[in-house]
Amino acid sequence: MQTVLLAGGLGSRLAEETVTIPKPMVEVGGRPIIARVMDIYSHFGHRDFVVAAGYKALLIKQFFANYHLIANNISVSVDTGKLRLVPSEPGGWNVCVVDTGSHTMTSGRIRRLRDWLNNETFMCTYSDGLGNIDINALLDFHKSHGKLATVTAVQPPARFGNIELKGDRVFAFTEKVRKRDTWINGGYFVFEPGVLDYMVDDAEPLEQSPLTQMAKDGELMAYRHDGFWHPMDTVRDRDTLNSLCDELPPPWLRFNEEMPANMPALAI
Repeated sequence: MQTVLLAGGLGSRLAEETVTIPKPMVEVGGRPIIARVMDIYSHFGHRDFVVAAGYKALLIKQFFANYHLIANNISVSVDTGKLRLVPSEPGGWNVCVVDTGSHTMTSGRIRRLRDWLNNETFMCTYSDGLGNIDINALLDFHKSHGKLATVTAVQPPARFGNIELKGDRVFAFTEKVRKRDTWINGGYFVFEPGVLDYMVDDAEPLEQSPLTQMAKDGELMAYRHDGFWHPMDTVRDRDTLNSLCDELPPPWLRFNEEMPANMPALAI
């Protein structure tokens, strides 16, 4: 099954980095975040990717064209220049990078991939959010409901500490807050080919008319993920994810820890 990686946006809130590189190439722990996202799918055996590139697409093409050198050790004869790759760990990725236009919005990028998707079920995600999503469970859930689309619903990470009050007295100051009743779009979609019929305008973000209309038509279901998830929207997010790379494995690759069972489906 193919996985579409949306990788064409400007990433304006990370302008200090994205003025020179596309957002998916911003490094997290020494590797572009797009490669970190691919690690999640690869863990579950999904290694066939289609990258919907746009802004500075050439840099993404160059990265994957040279990935065999980046990801492996090399042995070089300095006399002849003969190069031998010494694999450091198996990758097995097959990556297509498609330039879907510098100014195309997310639904338009997916629409422009129609000829690359073989008229089959495909997965799709943004290239800037990391989570220990159980991809197999997500796919099982998608197959179970028979609708056109599944979105992974996640709970947003706390941006601020929380003050607990009794009257005017502060009785607790909490650094981390989890709003149990708040769910947002975490990406990690599963789509049937029929979703492409909802994507008719290059200027339309996926989150607006396409997903809204699918929801109205009863064709969009949500898989609730209650584990780790964190976006990379700002410099602070980048720094947070970088710090988490000191943990081995990082939290987005911890799939074997006991996690809360997936909650009942939420139709949206």
